[in-house]
Amino acid sequence: MLYKLVLHKSTRKLASKSQLYFLRGQCNNNQSIIVNRNKNLKNTYRSKKSREPQHAIMKKLILKNKSYKALIINYKEWLDILGFADSTVYSFPIHLQEFFYYLEQHNINSINHIRPTTVSDYYKYLQERPNETKSGSLSKTYLNTHQQVLKKFRDYLRKHNTNTHFNVPLKPERIDRIETIDILTQEDIKALFKAVDYSNEKEHVVSRNRALLVLLYSCGLRRNETIMVNIKDILFDKGLVLVRKGKNYKERFVPINHYNLELLENYIYDARIQFNNYNKTEALLIGKIGNRLGASAMRTHLKSIIKATNNAAIQSKNITPHKLRHSIATHFLQAGMDIEYIKQFLGHAHLETTQIYTHLVEKYERL
Repeated sequence: MLYKLVLHKSTRKLASKSQLYFLRGQCNNNQSIIVNRNKNLKNTYRSKKSREPQHAIMKKLILKNKSYKALIINYKEWLDILGFADSTVYSFPIHLQEFFYYLEQHNINSINHIRPTTVSDYYKYLQERPNETKSGSLSKTYLNTHQQVLKKFRDYLRKHNTNTHFNVPLKPERIDRIETIDILTQEDIKALFKAVDYSNEKEHVVSRNRALLVLLYSCGLRRNETIMVNIKDILFDKGLVLVRKGKNYKERFVPINHYNLELLENYIYDARIQFNNYNKTEALLIGKIGNRLGASAMRTHLKSIIKATNNAAIQSKNITPHKLRHSIATHFLQAGMDIEYIKQFLGHAHLETTQIYTHLVEKYERL
């Protein structure tokens, strides 16, 4: 039995059950990957513009404690080695800097002196702290990010056998994720693929943009996963894409249909070779000078595709790589694919994360 989507051929005949069982088996054999600690962290991707003022405020909180400064540097390197997105590697240490600044202001100059009440009091301070970018207090999403930073710092301390009983006795803020997730319709997706032809006047760039859309939507890859795909990761003989640098450096195989394989093949062998210095990198998606396509360039080219639709409704939907990922997952569920297969396809660690899409389907069926 082959799973199909009705409207757009880029997702038809995604994979047979045998391919998906193969995918499941591969996903259970994840191993950690050691990377070069000397990776340049200076050029990491800056977070969304709407968050930059908030981060700018926190970066101005100058620390005096040398041990706190060293911990922030080491924490940042650790996040990078684990393969977190560049935006996370950039923003998490800044949040941690605010926590350390709070400790200094309360004469707590060693992590060994932190108590559960210290963390609780700090969180109360955050709940009451004014939002620097708009009126009111910090959003629940932003507060949850602070919690994630502290919990990940706790993990860092435990991994490094630090003699500290640092705990985070906090419960996540309740957010209705259904209301915060929006998806594109299958008609929207058809319009995007059609618009690719008009996204650039150069045919080899058009072909690259088409490959970009295949990875983001048809393969459901995360932004950073898409950036890190290499040519050799497209397994034409098996009908699979190897995602080497997934979240937390977990590998997985993503099935890809014949139609999309042809699009990638045409790009690799006909279009990619027209970029300058194309043979100096293994990256699948490259820019005009042959460098690996980065997050900023990806946004630019995705915007060019969206603009080429000449569709005001689509242009108003704030389309991002993650929205395309949400969309393919929801479309699969609407087409009747088993949620367990969708979980493996997306690379989710827990089924509960994937089950959000069942609620999304119910939401859109009520509309």
